[in-house]
Amino acid sequence: MIGAIGRMLFGTKNERYLKRLRPIVDRVNAHEENVRKLGDTDFPTHIAELRQQVENGRSLDEMLPEVFALVREAGRRTMNMRHFDVQLIGGAVLHDGRIAEMRTGEGKTLVATLPVVLNALTGRGVHVVTVNDYLARRDAEWMGNIYRFLGLSVGTVLHGMSDEERKVAYGADITYGTNNEFGFDYLRDNMKFYLDQLVQRDLHFAIVDEVDSILIDEARTPLIISGQAEASVGMYAQMNSIVAQLKGEADYTVDEKARSVALTDDGVAHCEQILGLENLYDPANITYQHHVLQALKAHKLFQRDDDYVVKDGQVVIVDEFTGRLMPGRRFSDGLHQALEAKEGVKVEAENQTLASITFQNYFRMYDKLAGMTGTADTEAVEFQQIYNLEVTVIPTHREMVRKDHPDVIYKNQDAKYKAIATEVAELHTSGRPVLVGTTSIEKSEMLSTMLTRKRIPHSVLNAKHHEQEAEIVAEAGQRGKVTIATNMAGRGTDIVLGEGVRELGGLHILGTERHESRRIDNQLRGRAGRQGDPGSSRFYLALDDELMRLFGSDRLSGIMDKLGLEDDEAIENRMVSRAIENAQRRVEGHNFDIRKQLLDFDDTMNQQRTVIYSQRREIMAAEKDELEEMIGQFTGETLEGLYAALGSSKSGEEETEFVAGRLDEIFDLGRAEDLKHAVPTLDDAKAAVSAKLDTLRTGAPDMYWEIFRFFLLDSLDRNWKEHLLNMDHLREGIGLRGYGQKDPKQEYKREGFELFQDMLDRIKEGCLRSLCRLRLRTEVHEDDFQHKEQETKVQYAGGGSAKAEPQRKEPVRRDEPKVGRNDLCPCGSGKKFKKCCGR
Repeated sequence: MIGAIGRMLFGTKNERYLKRLRPIVDRVNAHEENVRKLGDTDFPTHIAELRQQVENGRSLDEMLPEVFALVREAGRRTMNMRHFDVQLIGGAVLHDGRIAEMRTGEGKTLVATLPVVLNALTGRGVHVVTVNDYLARRDAEWMGNIYRFLGLSVGTVLHGMSDEERKVAYGADITYGTNNEFGFDYLRDNMKFYLDQLVQRDLHFAIVDEVDSILIDEARTPLIISGQAEASVGMYAQMNSIVAQLKGEADYTVDEKARSVALTDDGVAHCEQILGLENLYDPANITYQHHVLQALKAHKLFQRDDDYVVKDGQVVIVDEFTGRLMPGRRFSDGLHQALEAKEGVKVEAENQTLASITFQNYFRMYDKLAGMTGTADTEAVEFQQIYNLEVTVIPTHREMVRKDHPDVIYKNQDAKYKAIATEVAELHTSGRPVLVGTTSIEKSEMLSTMLTRKRIPHSVLNAKHHEQEAEIVAEAGQRGKVTIATNMAGRGTDIVLGEGVRELGGLHILGTERHESRRIDNQLRGRAGRQGDPGSSRFYLALDDELMRLFGSDRLSGIMDKLGLEDDEAIENRMVSRAIENAQRRVEGHNFDIRKQLLDFDDTMNQQRTVIYSQRREIMAAEKDELEEMIGQFTGETLEGLYAALGSSKSGEEETEFVAGRLDEIFDLGRAEDLKHAVPTLDDAKAAVSAKLDTLRTGAPDMYWEIFRFFLLDSLDRNWKEHLLNMDHLREGIGLRGYGQKDPKQEYKREGFELFQDMLDRIKEGCLRSLCRLRLRTEVHEDDFQHKEQETKVQYAGGGSAKAEPQRKEPVRRDEPKVGRNDLCPCGSGKKFKKCCGR
């Protein structure tokens, strides 16, 4: 009550913020007359002058009105598109690092050009993030007319481009690309060995188009670069056959709300009998337990042509929010292999994570982040909590006149789809265009079959027929056109009404089911009523729809039975629609919890990732004196930690054996058998290692530092990869700590930190182990014999060599004199060949 009175007196927070932006619009408009007088060639000159002013310390906020006026005029001259005042407001909101919620058709693509140009003046690059390659390419070319007119460069990052092409694109003032490409390039850059191989610059400013789709919907799936693991794939087929032998509720339970499955006690016993195991939950059998549950999930929770399709002998994921295929993406944790076994296609080897990051943590690395979409207000809390982004609702250029009708609810699917087909037929006959939104490929094809029987011409847009997407959507507003589409999130193409359609009532949106997210429903509705166009929308529901079935259809079913309604009769009531929205809110809250939990766990990994990636960059950029300091530090810390064992509780003989073995293993100071009789003091060991490294440094001065850099990065990457696997395993089982009255998240942080510390020690040891096994050898080239020119090469005692500019590959063994395994090694180490170069 008090809040309502306050809003009446002072306006909402959104209204107060918009009121503060009005003077900015007035200042932009005040520049328009002078800007109109400029010649075309004056624009790049003005932009160059403004760039210089930014370098000299002038703030972007101060020059915003002038820059916006220049961009507006550039749009008018190059594309005959002049920014409306509300679009100027949207541009100011984006420059402030906020989310601008703008209705469909309000020109978000054009709005972005305003803050993009302003922030490009810093020379640090601006990223515009889109949901697919088509939109990235289209928007870069389309809006590129404005940027090039102003003297700015534009690049596009697309799937399949080479590193050289990517580097050029990122070097431009403005770079368009998809969230996946930006994120994967960041991960790939942090797997490279030389600074000149990096493609991305520092992350300065990004504007995310369809921000809710990218930062909310896709945030449940982290970006992962993986390599093939060594595990056998045969177990997936075995577990797939076991699922067929399990009996419904007696052996397992399925929780569709939580998207989880569990074995009952009888089910556990049944599995043990089939597998011939004494105890399925014995730690030794954890792999069987895991694979059985993944096979159950594949069969009971994941539906073909809904969650995935089988195409060209492969299981391809369908994006649940956009309905698009996601080739190359795989479900993790063995689930994808379980689906392949279920569908009888080739089961690919399971992958091991090499690098990963969530979208949340990637986009939070930008110095400034902004976004735009038609529907963000329903997720405002999450944007604020996760990304510290405020949502601002921008007023429309023209008043919205679309009519949103209450939902109609039928008893079952058959009655609902018959009513939908009848409604489509009537609208088609009247000449009104209809866009039918479905939640799955299966439903879109079923409805297509029904309309074909009624001889109603129509187009189908889903993951199986997405090639002509832009063309199909663009024609959806023509007279009598019927279009069936899976979820319309982020389609990015306006539906323009054809001739005579406005008079008929405009485009009608017909939803065949409510999505679990209100936002997706609003995006579908938003395809009609653009720029003040007429239009209407209505959702058709059934009591056995997934959302209705999971959330409260029992009460409605009882009401319909009491009223004596037949199957083909429907309820139409706004109270019912509100009840459905409440169910959607509960699902949205549940999904938010899932994303928050993912982020909570990834925050631990993110701290570690930041340390490792920062160290990689430091190593890549380090000069000789910095590298020398690193070697000294690594040697000192490793030896001091090793000699600390001499003061342990072990017996004297055990201590000396341990230290001797480690000195031999890490520093190659002599045979462990010999060392244990006379372990050198700490100072002597340091001196011996120092002498060994000095010999290498003086013998190969031009190569030594690059070789050390190579070994250090190689050791870091190998141990980081192993650490990621260990962290995956830790996370899989950490939930069980709750049974011991311990907080799983805190336990994950604590144990993860211990694993991380161990990894840092292994990185140092691995690098020193490789470096201390290098041997110098002088070779005389036959071609240069007359000049007696000699070349020093570095021989690795482990059986390979490193050149002056080592590449990221395994060293190649050189031809050596033939010696027996037990003979002394010809490299002069004093060791047997089998324990030196022949190992």
